[in-house]
Amino acid sequence: MMLDPVHPVIESHYLETEEGLFFAVKGLLHPPDLFLACLRYVPDPNGDRGKNGRLYRRMYHFEEQEQFLQTHYPRYLAFEPTIQATLQCVQRQSIRHIFDPRAYLQVLSQQIKHDSLEEDTLNFTRQLQKVSGIPQQSLGISGSLLIGMHTTHSDLDISVYGAQNCLSLHRTLKRLLALGKSEAISQLDPQGMEALYSERSGDTQMTYDDFLRSEQVKVNQGHFRGRVYFIRFLKEPEETGEVYGDHRYVPLGRAEIEATVAADEDTIFTPCIYPLADVHVLQGSPKHRVQEIVSFRGRFCDQARVGDPIQARGTIEQVTDKSGSTWYRLLLGNSVEDTMFLRR
Repeated sequence: MMLDPVHPVIESHYLETEEGLFFAVKGLLHPPDLFLACLRYVPDPNGDRGKNGRLYRRMYHFEEQEQFLQTHYPRYLAFEPTIQATLQCVQRQSIRHIFDPRAYLQVLSQQIKHDSLEEDTLNFTRQLQKVSGIPQQSLGISGSLLIGMHTTHSDLDISVYGAQNCLSLHRTLKRLLALGKSEAISQLDPQGMEALYSERSGDTQMTYDDFLRSEQVKVNQGHFRGRVYFIRFLKEPEETGEVYGDHRYVPLGRAEIEATVAADEDTIFTPCIYPLADVHVLQGSPKHRVQEIVSFRGRFCDQARVGDPIQARGTIEQVTDKSGSTWYRLLLGNSVEDTMFLRR
């Protein structure tokens, strides 16, 4: 059964399939007949999450997700000609329920009783709205809380919608964290950084020193009253200035590069874009002049600012637009070997 969501289905929405699989939607633009999404929760009698009398387990890593789908539900893996790759996806006719983060926040705010995570989430969104002045309608709740599979130890997973709202909140958080003016909101402490590194090392391999150097500059993650938060900054689909299929992508192999970040207007968003200057190829073919780094994974957002020297490893893609113009980008996030960090 296909349900009509309140808002366009984009990054931070969740989908439940007819079989009871839960997928997290990825990206802002999608083909007409399906949504690009990553598997997050699957039914499992030995799982540690419960919903409607059924147990589930979380699928943390890409390899684990794709192996499960290949074995049990191969129809949720499809070759996408626009990207020239096989991707996890959900056909529209296979959807049982669509979970809308903005609509859920409005529902939760009207409820009388809340558990500890719900209470912290509501207080956090109210604090974000208060300090930045952005409208409540620009905020949403994602992650396990959105789909009712959270635990008492779950993180705060917040989405912000609209470019100007995102920039306003990012500037405010950057100022608050730099000045230490908020008792409730703080950067991750050393223990929090170590826990985050341990969580991510399964599908993003890098040294702890490289990880720490890059993560310390971020404001989209930290603690709110002792609970870890992650904020996803999202443009509205119409703000991208394109529709799905305007660009074609052809993967051309792996590469590792050094470069300088040339601009940072779109580095905080998911997907994030880092225009580059002074690119030097460390591994891979030097004939493709990489002009930008792109990632659809939140973990690569806000890692560097204009003028920063970076090192990155990923997949080179040739991009062709509707006019036939071509350029090259480095895509991060599809392999455990993909990485990006500030150079020493």
